[in-house]
Amino acid sequence: MSGFASLRLTICAAFLGALLYAPVAAAQSAAAPAQTITLGPSGLPLPRFVSLKSGRVNSRVGPGVNYSVDWMYMKPGLPMEIIQEFDTWRRVRDADGSEGWINQSLLSGRRTAIVAPWQRGKGGRINLLNDPDKGASVVAIVEPGVMGTIKSCDGQWCEMTFDGHTGWLAQSLVWGAYPGERVKN
Repeated sequence: MSGFASLRLTICAAFLGALLYAPVAAAQSAAAPAQTITLGPSGLPLPRFVSLKSGRVNSRVGPGVNYSVDWMYMKPGLPMEIIQEFDTWRRVRDADGSEGWINQSLLSGRRTAIVAPWQRGKGGRINLLNDPDKGASVVAIVEPGVMGTIKSCDGQWCEMTFDGHTGWLAQSLVWGAYPGERVKN
């Protein structure tokens, strides 16, 4: 085969390959999720939200009892974000951004959240609504920094309970559920 014929054959093969590959690549990118989910060694997604089981939980500087205690949490149900896993230890972050290691036996899958901790101390108040709608009637008024239990989130709104009052908050106002995340407790 001459050099010209070989070149022409190579170009045709490349062109044909591009034509065949382009629709497949476009379909794969269109079907790809917006966010890739990373699984930890436990098989559960990282990061993820959990809560504290107990009222006295030590947060350590490393993953094990031989590491010193950096902080002690005294509030059962406090939401935590798991950001790393090592054996039976979970590296967590609290709503204030503090990080440490807590044994998995002290964590629960029960979902709780803190209302707008970033607005704490600024004098604002947030309406707990009767329905997931900005125009809905107000059930209660909650202060930033208050902790409640998540009943469900639909990606935009979370139904939560605070001291016996149940209502809806915009999901963007809670620390304990990711934007767009669906939760069913």
